[in-house]
Amino acid sequence: MEKIKGLTKEEVKVLIEKGLVNYKSEVKTKSIGQIIMTNFLTPFNFLNLCLALAIFLVGSYKNLLFLGVVICNTLISTFQEIRSKLVIDKLSLLNETKAIVIREGMEKQISIHDIVLGDVLKLKSGNQIVTDCEILDGEILVNESLITGESESVIKKNGSELLSGSFVVSGRCYAKAVHVGADNYAAKISAEAKYLKKVNSEIMNFINKVIKYISISIIPIGTLLFMSQLKEASTFSDAVVSTVAALIGMIPEGLVLLSSTVLAISVIRLSKYNVLIQELFCIESLARVDTVCLDKTGTITEGDMEVTKLVPLNGTLMSDITDALGLLGYHMENDTQTMEAITKKYARKNDYRVVKKIPFSSQTKWSGISFENESYIIGAPEVVLKDTSKIDKELRNYVNSNRVVLLAKTNEELNKNLTGKISPMALIVITDKIRKEAKATLEYFKEQNVDIKLISGDNPQTVAGVASKVGLENIKYVDMSVNKIDIIDLVDEYNVFGRVKPNQKKEIILALKAKGHTVAMTGDGINDVLALKEADCSVAMNSGSDAARNVAQLVLLDSNFSSMPKVVAEGRRSINNIQRSSTLFLCKTIYATLLAIIFTFLGRSYPFVPIQLTLTSMVTIGIPSFILAFESNNDRINGKIFINVLKKSVPTALTIVANILMIMVLPSLIKISQDQISTLCVILTALTGFMLLYKISVPFNTLRKCLFGGLILLFVFETTMLKGLFSLTFLPINLVIIAAILFMIAIMLFNMFSELFDKIAKKIKF
Repeated sequence: MEKIKGLTKEEVKVLIEKGLVNYKSEVKTKSIGQIIMTNFLTPFNFLNLCLALAIFLVGSYKNLLFLGVVICNTLISTFQEIRSKLVIDKLSLLNETKAIVIREGMEKQISIHDIVLGDVLKLKSGNQIVTDCEILDGEILVNESLITGESESVIKKNGSELLSGSFVVSGRCYAKAVHVGADNYAAKISAEAKYLKKVNSEIMNFINKVIKYISISIIPIGTLLFMSQLKEASTFSDAVVSTVAALIGMIPEGLVLLSSTVLAISVIRLSKYNVLIQELFCIESLARVDTVCLDKTGTITEGDMEVTKLVPLNGTLMSDITDALGLLGYHMENDTQTMEAITKKYARKNDYRVVKKIPFSSQTKWSGISFENESYIIGAPEVVLKDTSKIDKELRNYVNSNRVVLLAKTNEELNKNLTGKISPMALIVITDKIRKEAKATLEYFKEQNVDIKLISGDNPQTVAGVASKVGLENIKYVDMSVNKIDIIDLVDEYNVFGRVKPNQKKEIILALKAKGHTVAMTGDGINDVLALKEADCSVAMNSGSDAARNVAQLVLLDSNFSSMPKVVAEGRRSINNIQRSSTLFLCKTIYATLLAIIFTFLGRSYPFVPIQLTLTSMVTIGIPSFILAFESNNDRINGKIFINVLKKSVPTALTIVANILMIMVLPSLIKISQDQISTLCVILTALTGFMLLYKISVPFNTLRKCLFGGLILLFVFETTMLKGLFSLTFLPINLVIIAAILFMIAIMLFNMFSELFDKIAKKIKF
């Protein structure tokens, strides 16, 4: 075929003016305007505004203080999310896939979003196919599993259609863009590789359920409570204020805002280590990871292969070996690290006529080239020869931590299956430097009780040798090319898997998940893509293939494996702290909802006004949740978040409800005013909230001690020096004694309810 010239500058300009360019059909992040609208225009903010308006209209202005807290929370969340968006956008530019196009006869690297209709793309192994194309010249093996679900790779030749979203497994070709932008196959089915995977976030599901149930119940409960308070309150204004106080307590607006803020800050923190988060809620998966599967080449090792030794077989002359490698290096495509290493050292220009090429495939584990009189093969010894007994001694001498491939020849033309008489010529020993940070990183995982599984297409002894050098203990390896046992029965027993095919990598991940493990997968090559897609959390090296980067949830932009401990630690910090803060917020929502229902039928005035709930929420929920949310926390999350939160928040909420009901009995026993009832309710509610705060703060460190002590002092100051602002009154000695007795009862109830719900939580199976 004559040299491909591609489009001219003038043709490209015209096509761009016509809009026939591969513009983005999706955006990675929300716009700043969308973020502002999403944070401010929420149902809860609208409800808070309506409640504030009701308070304003009845003239109880100091009870509008709760609105200031809502506005501050919203502003902080919006600011942090915008910062996070700017960071993601900046890092995404560094990670953006580039395309090589032929324009005016020259190769040119451009953004995939600058491709125009009719552009000629040069595609090679590892490339993601970013726009629908038709092959003009060449032959490639393509995997379409990310868009069709079919795991078997298919051969594409001249005239074949290539679908966007698929990726090149092996070979090279030139292809013409036939669709761009929204006309692409992937765009039409909204199926870019990284968006195919459904987000399954416990945190997101939990928060959405809380919002759903509160949204459904708040209007009918509020209506009934208002009707009840109209009968009990002395004025219409008091009825409005009491009802607003109950509804404010039910709204968990801080929970939503704090969660989004914590996740946004995690993105910003990880960006300092050149980590790009492509899916926000994968941070949650990181917090739960108990097993990390690592690809050897490019992850544990640097991926820069070098031929260090040639071992002649069958008396083959060294000159014949180097001549054969020279032919392979010159004529074969450099689509594998092995071939790159051979080309770098032995390739020599020659005029031999190539009859046929068989590109390397992770499935077949060999490649070859046929000339007019003979063919050369290079690949895994056990695959090429079937029987390696005659060269076992040589293999054993060099296989430890080295990649050893076989060079062989045959007089027959090669085809898809190796047939005929194959004569071994030499073993090629290839070394790859182990990343200097790998040992320390694996040591971190060991300290965190995270299991390591090393997975590779290399000889299992080679992988085991590398595993030993990086400090992996109790090494047990299995050769997946000859294994007959079901993978699900292997995954817990072995920690090194060799001669693994791409679909087997995926099956290993699925088997580990079926065993109840939360699995992270780190890889960089096209043979890792299927496994990355199935992992609970997928991490790709930026130096790896387009396909691996696009399907991964996190990308290490500097390909620095030592970032992994920081990534896992950040995931644990974020989700543990969101879980802890959720306990505080949900406690308020539960007790406020129960009290609203109870006072609808109790026939008594609601004991709180909005500013009093602002006081208790500030010292027992708002301030501590915000500060504790950004504290270090490396504990792995165990159990379901929903259960973990409920078993701490429900006992506290029930204790507060019991406190209020006991106080409601006092008017029938002693003379007590409504203001004194409210003051007692505020004090007991805050003290019970401090019990929960104490429980979630254990074990105490310097920060928690200062926080806990400071909040108690703040509460004492506000209830003694700012009584008028918070509608509190002086308590005589008899009520102080009663408050102390009620607090002792509250401690007993708190412990009793906590033990009960701990037992219930242990019996609940999910």
